[in-house]
Amino acid sequence: MGQALDDSTLSNDIKTRLLSEEGFGEVDVEVAQGLVLLSGRVNTPEQRVRAEDIAWSAPRTQDVANEINIEPAGGFLANAADELVTARVRASLMASKTVKSINYNIETYNGVVYLMGIARSQEELTEAAERASVVTGVKRVVSYVRISPERTRPSSNTANNGELAGGPATN
Repeated sequence: MGQALDDSTLSNDIKTRLLSEEGFGEVDVEVAQGLVLLSGRVNTPEQRVRAEDIAWSAPRTQDVANEINIEPAGGFLANAADELVTARVRASLMASKTVKSINYNIETYNGVVYLMGIARSQEELTEAAERASVVTGVKRVVSYVRISPERTRPSSNTANNGELAGGPATN
């Protein structure tokens, strides 16, 4: 509960800082366990770097994943399509008997699905990523999901940052 409150406070702090400056209206912020995921779009490389600087300047930031694209605005239809993909991925995770969907944050930008949160095991994470990858409209899946330390053996990998092992999952 405390971590969720910290993550929410951190997310709101970064969003407020971004909105107080020009050009960050299409940058999305998701936070899980102190990991800040920046996605969306900006017009220039300098804005992309500035957004990351803003995220790092927030007091509770532990790590930043900057997935912001530099491109012209996509418009309402592109945003609506991404929202639909997110809803479909969420529904697929909820339908699984072995994935605890409440532990996952899902963000979609231009058909790229970003998974964040905590998996109970590597097997659960694999299933969540595979389910996301087969949803209509998904171009690839990028996982920033961590595996719960209580469920892993000391020799196991406790984080799967970046793209899925073996490359991105694609349709």
